[in-house]
Amino acid sequence: MSTSTIKSAVEAMILSFLNDNGFELVDIEYIKEGSNWFLRIFVDKEGGIDIDECGRISEYVSEQLDKNDPISGAYFLEVSSPGAERPLKKPEDVRKAVGKYVLFTTYEPVDGAKEFEGHLVSFDGDTVVVKTGKKEHNIPYAKVASARLAIQF
Repeated sequence: MSTSTIKSAVEAMILSFLNDNGFELVDIEYIKEGSNWFLRIFVDKEGGIDIDECGRISEYVSEQLDKNDPISGAYFLEVSSPGAERPLKKPEDVRKAVGKYVLFTTYEPVDGAKEFEGHLVSFDGDTVVVKTGKKEHNIPYAKVASARLAIQF
């Protein structure tokens, strides 16, 4: 199975459980690091997620993986919070982040730069507006390579 097929299969197995229990699926990674494979599931909820909730989700995911067995080889399962600098993977994530401090990178320069750290002013589905200092940058969403919340120092 391909990495994307595994991620889709895992998402299909756990999404209703997460939604029914007030959790949000932020991301799923299935990656090789050194000689080991890791299945990482990042979850969150309003007000943040704690270690006991991660444990409960991990138990459920493990049971589902044992039943459905979408991964043929050995791997390590990790369930965790996306952290303070959570990625903004979907348009809905970006919409929820309006007004927050963010870091966006682009595939190609916009206004002469490829990295924009500042306050997310708005997002209309096509254009992200990030204010860095006194300047607002209109970034086409199609040019966004990565986006995440950032910690302002």
